[in-house]
Amino acid sequence: MTDTNYQLKFPIGEFVKPDAIDEHQIKIWINTIKNFPSKIQAETSNLSDNELEKTYRPNGWTIRQVVNHCADSHMNSLIRFKLALTENTPTIKAYREDAWAELSDSKHFPINSSIKILEGIHDRWTNLLENLTEEELQKDFQHPESGEIISLKTNIGIYAWHCDHHLQHIINAKKKV
Repeated sequence: MTDTNYQLKFPIGEFVKPDAIDEHQIKIWINTIKNFPSKIQAETSNLSDNELEKTYRPNGWTIRQVVNHCADSHMNSLIRFKLALTENTPTIKAYREDAWAELSDSKHFPINSSIKILEGIHDRWTNLLENLTEEELQKDFQHPESGEIISLKTNIGIYAWHCDHHLQHIINAKKKV
């Protein structure tokens, strides 16, 4: 992947797990997750249907697909958190986000319902995250494809990054003529 393609795909870079994740960092990440629905709403509320079809990179998703993907992804993430909190290192269910982005409810459907989903999911998710104990933050799940064991505290960071990553995709797509 060329440097330009990489920057278009990862405008804020890839997630890098800090060596140590402290309470302060977790609070910053939770705040990012908490505020994501209002930020995505602000970036998309005045866009026309044609503007929602702009992409952030060649062969990339449209703004519409990005918003709908975030609803899909964040629903899956909340479920993964709940599984990890209620089971012993569960193996989560993977999903083909690229294929989901091609379904009619992602590719052609208005984004209003996804904004509502994000608002509801993030309200509940934020409440859950803000009330996790230190012991619960250590709980984890296993990704079925990579076999990686991911702690909840790391996954909070991954999803804070995910919010900022896709928000930047929308901002970049809006700049395209």
